[in-house]
Amino acid sequence: MKTAVVYWSGTGNTEAMAQEVEQGMKDAGAEAEVFEAAAFSGDKMAEYDAIAFGCPSMGDEELEDTEFAPMFDDCKNGLSGKKIGLFGSYGWGDGEWMRNWEASCKEAGANLIQDGVICNEEPDDEAKEACRNLGKTLAQ
Repeated sequence: MKTAVVYWSGTGNTEAMAQEVEQGMKDAGAEAEVFEAAAFSGDKMAEYDAIAFGCPSMGDEELEDTEFAPMFDDCKNGLSGKKIGLFGSYGWGDGEWMRNWEASCKEAGANLIQDGVICNEEPDDEAKEACRNLGKTLAQ
């Protein structure tokens, strides 16, 4: 199984989550590649069996809009039928950005394997474990 983790991180919290997702993929025996959002695009979607996307909540509970959102919009045509997992951190709000993001993925036909993994600020042990489990589930 060939998997990818694609993320954007401003403070390092979502990057730490991405590392845990990658570890979960590897623990499950998958080949895993990690990309920052600026290094990924829609034309790479077909290369992977499963992809985890990570982005923190920004502004008014939305995806980061200069790098991540444009990249993700470019990937939407490749979401249909693809195993997708979502994760990200937040500092305020109640997770609305993740619910909106999940709905957007479902509308595009993605096979969301579970609810998105979110954590407030830096991932604690529980969030790290949830990220590893997300990676393992994606790799199965």
